[in-house]
Amino acid sequence: MRSTEHGFSLIEVLISVFILSVGVIGALGMHLHALRTAQQSAYQTRALYLGADMADAMRANAEQMRLPDNANPYLQVDYQSSSASSHSGTLACYGSNGDCNTQELARFDIDQLLQHIDADFPGGRVRICRDASPWNASAKRFEWDCAIASNALMIAPLVIKIGWQEKIFSNKPSQEDSFIAPSMVLAVTAYSR
Repeated sequence: MRSTEHGFSLIEVLISVFILSVGVIGALGMHLHALRTAQQSAYQTRALYLGADMADAMRANAEQMRLPDNANPYLQVDYQSSSASSHSGTLACYGSNGDCNTQELARFDIDQLLQHIDADFPGGRVRICRDASPWNASAKRFEWDCAIASNALMIAPLVIKIGWQEKIFSNKPSQEDSFIAPSMVLAVTAYSR
């Protein structure tokens, strides 16, 4: 007599478990990618706020901004943090003893920016300069170098460049981190009068 009951064979169970595990691994990969994207988005948002705050501080300190570029303290900023660096400012221009002249205020603004770069970005870097072409069209990315204007009558726009180390996952251990180009470039324009 033949049995009329049919069950799952071991092969069918193994195939089902394999298909389920492939689906779970795919879902975990998508979740990991979403977490990385959210983190980079948070860095970009923070960099935009820092750049906008610094641009406002520069516009508010008109006396220092009228100085020639080689004497303007804001245009001397080219800072890269490292795991060993810890930037802490000692100057206080706001509060009970906040009597600062415009030069001290510029140093205070720069100090605040560098503290945030150290605290908020892994391997953060900031550069403020005049740059006629911050975008490199052939490489399709922003550049840290600041290019002077090709026309002597043209003044290159003032830009704030902020970047950080981003994880790129490749097979080569030497390319674990990428710090090739600024992640954000903000043009500083004067208030209209």
